[in-house]
Order: sequence, then C-alpha cells, then structure tokens
Amino acid sequence: MSASTAIGMVSTSLRNLLAGEMQLSLTVDVTVLAPDEQGSDRRVNLFLYRVEENPFLKNEEPTALPGNPGTLVPPPLSLILYYLLTPYAPNDAVNGNATAHQVLGEAMRVFYENPIIGPTYLDPGLTAAREQLRIIHASLDPEELGRLWTTFTQPFRLSVLYQVSTVQLDMLPASQSPIPQRVRRVGVPGVRQPPDLPEVLAMSPGSGAAGSPVTFTGVHLAGWQASVLILDQLAVDALELTADTIVAVVPAGLGLGFYDVTVDVSGLFRRTFLFEVTP
Repeated sequence: MSASTAIGMVSTSLRNLLAGEMQLSLTVDVTVLAPDEQGSDRRVNLFLYRVEENPFLKNEEPTALPGNPGTLVPPPLSLILYYLLTPYAPNDAVNGNATAHQVLGEAMRVFYENPIIGPTYLDPGLTAAREQLRIIHASLDPEELGRLWTTFTQPFRLSVLYQVSTVQLDMLPASQSPIPQRVRRVGVPGVRQPPDLPEVLAMSPGSGAAGSPVTFTGVHLAGWQASVLILDQLAVDALELTADTIVAVVPAGLGLGFYDVTVDVSGLFRRTFLFEVTP
C-alpha cells in the first residue's frame, strides 16, 4: 500500500462500490466532493471529513519483512476514515425531497450488503493490503453535524456517517533495518530463528454473544507466545502455543456492536480482526 495515496484509493474504492451496486431507475452520479462543491443535480456524494489513527494499532512492535525474515520493518500507520454520505436531487413541488431520500436509502442498502469492499471494486493499489476495508455505519452527534455544515456555503442536507477501517500506510523502505544477530555462548544450546515465521490466517466465528469463545487458526504457531486484545482488555496473555490454534473468550461485559480484536504472536506477527457482539 502506498503511504502517499492509500487514502485516495479508499475513496475511489467506495465510489466504485456505489456506482457498481446501486440499482435505481433514475440516473444517479457518485461523487467525492466537498458539500459546497458543484456537481450534478442528481447524485450521492462521499465527503471525507475526518481521519483518525486507530488507537488499538498504535505503537506496535516492528515485524519481519514479508519474504525477507532477516529484515525488520516498522509498523504501518493504521487509520480510520470518516465519510459523510449525502444525497442530492431536485425538489419536487409535491413530494419535496423524496427523490433524494430514495437515493440515500439505496446507497445505505449497498453499504449494508457490502460491509467489506470486495476485490471487484478495490482500487488496484489496495489489492495487496494486509487488512480488509470494512464499512461501518456510525452515529453522528447532531451538534457536530450542525457545526460541520456551518463551514459550507450550502444549506444543511440530510446525511449519514460511515467509518472505514483499517487503512494502513506502509513506511518508506529507508526505515527498514536488519534483525540483530543472536548471541551464542559456549555450553548453552544454540538459539536459531525458525525457517518459517508464525502467521494467523482466520478468526471464527466473526460474531457472537459477549462471553463466547473465538478461535484463531494459522500456521507455524507452535513454540511461540500469543496475546489477544479485545477493546482494551487482554483476553489471552502470553499463552505458550503448542498447536496452530488460539482460543480466546470475548469479555462478558461488552455491549452490542463491532470491536477490533488484535492477536499478537511473540511480536513477530500481529493482525486485527473485527468481531460483532450480538444478542
């Protein structure tokens, strides 16, 4: 993923998804403009108005460069993007904003049925990204929404908020460094790095009630230690692995919604999954 263009690639991918999946009898354009920029009369607009660093992926340890286990790379910058989705359509003398409401409902249906941007609509620059791009509907404080619209020259329009995560920006190659040589002493068994680094491939299930177990599966996990962080709680702490599976229990006190679940294997591999707590 390119450190300078990944955010723009995400916006392009969202536009591709809406343009490819919206099914209306009307012709509706999809734009990525500020609310006060001119566009077509009938359209749905995506406006990126806030970018935040993912708090669960900050200050990660360096990891081995894929394909080159002798080189360490710093962790990527992990971001959450916030988009304002706004429909535009000419007002009708009788039905008012009804057409714009139809456009908004269809756009929301597309995002609801496609919570993960699939390869068909991904910008080519994102196809090799480590993390999937997930679209989550988020609530927007009315006061914050009002303050946002007062910065534009256009009057207020009905809008909804979506967050997209996790967007990761890789560091430049100049920041890479070789793994230091391990120290050996006479009379002490030699310590060698295994030929294959650990990797977690999947988490199952992706949703369930608070207090239920989740299982991570991967390869080359035996012999390493695993930790699992859900929200800000350690579900697994330095567990010695003897097989290629890790079992964690979702904290019982979590409310309904989506939570980042981060699994770390001895600082050599870290991956974040999304778990939905359901009734």
